[in-house]
Amino acid sequence: TSDQGVSGLKAEFVDMFTNEIFTSKGITNALLKQHFGDKRYLQLVPIINDLTRSGRLSMGKNANNELVFSLVSNQIAAKFVGLDASARLVYQVIEAAGSVGIWTKEIRQKCNILQQKLTKILKTMESRQMVKPVKSVSAKTKILYMLYDLKPAKEITGGPWFTEMEFDSEFINDLRTFIILCTKKMNGGRGVTLAQISDKMSQAKVSRVELNMDEVQQLLQTLAFDYRIEQTSVNSNGEAVFISSRRVTTMCDFRWWDALSPDFHLRDIKFEDGVVLKAHEPHHHTA
Repeated sequence: TSDQGVSGLKAEFVDMFTNEIFTSKGITNALLKQHFGDKRYLQLVPIINDLTRSGRLSMGKNANNELVFSLVSNQIAAKFVGLDASARLVYQVIEAAGSVGIWTKEIRQKCNILQQKLTKILKTMESRQMVKPVKSVSAKTKILYMLYDLKPAKEITGGPWFTEMEFDSEFINDLRTFIILCTKKMNGGRGVTLAQISDKMSQAKVSRVELNMDEVQQLLQTLAFDYRIEQTSVNSNGEAVFISSRRVTTMCDFRWWDALSPDFHLRDIKFEDGVVLKAHEPHHHTA
């Protein structure tokens, strides 16, 4: 029967969205025409309209300005009950922003909607746990919106180096101190790799948040810039090996006025770290 044909066509259309590619990027209108053919595509139009009206289907534009369809879960669709087309558009704009969120001013501009109406829509969506307001470390007075279930991107929260929107220098210093201890104590002080330091930090639970390798490397870089650690070699796996930097010092067994003596440059000078400069060698000391 024709009803069975429509039902089968609808099931085939909805089933396309189970493909991982289409789940994240949606399906373009051009792809639908290619898949179903001109005749079946025309039969699909009322199905698309019904799904859109019921909130199960959303429409938008991709980077190439192509019309794209995305399937909305039953759970989300139920939250749209009683909301008009403007609210659906606001949701789509926020959804497109992803984990970096979008300013309310940008939402208003993209949706061409009055601030009073936008505020009402956002409050309704917040109460239904569809979207949430988020603050950014780069602009603490402005409010961003993103989908309720999304975790804000690091460029918004500042990543592990920020606590309650403030740069946590004490936390970072504690981690840096631990890394220096690793370079001194692990492997007999002969050097450690980034992976070894990362594993040791995880085992010791020194960080209140889990740090990935890139974040541990950032800490290593700050220590290298401060001349607290240095790369000494590369191991057989091609990994850089780090050691604690030798302390640069000019402390030695003579007083400053000894440098005025005519025979100063003829003396052997012993520094506190055991380095001895023989007579006629340059009388300065670096690591």
